[in-house]
Amino acid sequence: MQITLEYWNTLANQTILISSLLSGFSITVVANLLVSDKKDKLTNKILKSATLSAGCFLVTVFAMMQISMITTPGGYVKNVVINDFLMPRIIGMLTFMIGLFSLTVMISLSGWTKSKKVGMFTTIVGIVTLLLIFITMIRINF
Repeated sequence: MQITLEYWNTLANQTILISSLLSGFSITVVANLLVSDKKDKLTNKILKSATLSAGCFLVTVFAMMQISMITTPGGYVKNVVINDFLMPRIIGMLTFMIGLFSLTVMISLSGWTKSKKVGMFTTIVGIVTLLLIFITMIRINF
């Protein structure tokens, strides 16, 4: 099955929207942790995962912008074929997946700053969230 350029354009624009929102959320967490007085290992791990998430989602935004510009009818590239945006496609989808993974790591670790009970809860929520996201990203025929 060949995916049309119009479909890639719509997919890229939707991914830009989602990644922009998620990167903004991650950047907000990074900013809050940077001004925080906490300097323990757990807070540093949360800061690292939030930074990785923000960076990955920003890369995804710009990779998808490239796809959006290439696949827009009447755009700056004429006679577009799917291989013209192979690299932005690979980079965009890879960084999107890494961003999702690191965002759920951040969610999972966040509760451990409060207590063991809250930490167990947020870890379970993070794992279930990641699994459900990945399940909804694949097509299952019944």
